[in-house]
Amino acid sequence: MIATGGTPQLGGCLRRLGLYLDTLSSLPKLGFKHGESMFILRSRDLLQMKAVEGSESVSVNGKSFDGDDKNRKDLNGIFENGYLGSSGQNSSQLSTVGNSTNIHWHGCTVEKIDRQKLLDQKGCVIWITGLSGSGKSTMACALNRILHQRGKLSYVLDGDNIRHGLNRDLSFRAEDRAENIRRVGEVAKLFADAGIICIASLISPYRRDREACRALLPPGDFIEVFMDAPLQVCEARDPKGLYKLARAGKITGFTGIDDPYETPLNSEIVLRHEEPCVSPSEMAEKVVLYLEEKGYLQA
Repeated sequence: MIATGGTPQLGGCLRRLGLYLDTLSSLPKLGFKHGESMFILRSRDLLQMKAVEGSESVSVNGKSFDGDDKNRKDLNGIFENGYLGSSGQNSSQLSTVGNSTNIHWHGCTVEKIDRQKLLDQKGCVIWITGLSGSGKSTMACALNRILHQRGKLSYVLDGDNIRHGLNRDLSFRAEDRAENIRRVGEVAKLFADAGIICIASLISPYRRDREACRALLPPGDFIEVFMDAPLQVCEARDPKGLYKLARAGKITGFTGIDDPYETPLNSEIVLRHEEPCVSPSEMAEKVVLYLEEKGYLQA
């Protein structure tokens, strides 16, 4: 086994974790400053240890370890045996997640923090919710354009666009709507992990589904934007003619007419319909200001 890279100092992360790795007996209780890494080359794989910013944790091949007893056992195990699966067990013991059996999680030495440094930004999900006709898609595209002009990498997941491909097998029944949001939430999570600012624009009428997507991400990385436009305003706009069809009974289960929209209770950003009307670009600038204040526009 060979360890290389970083500038290890005695008394750092590993000592705080109380780890005594027999496999690293020549490098006892090493510590690292934030951003420093140690690569450990074994006969069959490459492990990377990295200090975690703002904590007394270390990351090994993308899995974070702190100082509790189970983590100490797991971390010693990863040096002895290899990668850990998503269940916290060694990868030789396969996992079951939902209906997927006999799987294990493959780690990678390039992590989210490395991608964020490359892009000079922090990955997150901006989840825009509101009634049909509230201006979600228009504002999402305006936000995407502003971020692009500022040299920031973003991508829009539009509800209708997603239903042209990934979710084309789903209807607008309640159970399919929930699955639609779940899939988009998982895709948005991957974009954020890639270091990209993901802009998801969907009606997403049910609180439980939005909160389930929030729970997929680290605290703060799910930014809910509520387009607070009254039903009568959205129906007057009716850009797709859907309200007219719903009122005529030609569409059933239409949000705001015969299916409920559950108003967000604690959105990070609320953009209200006002007179005189605020332009989509002005609304988008408010979101950009939030991203700046929270540090998402720099690594």
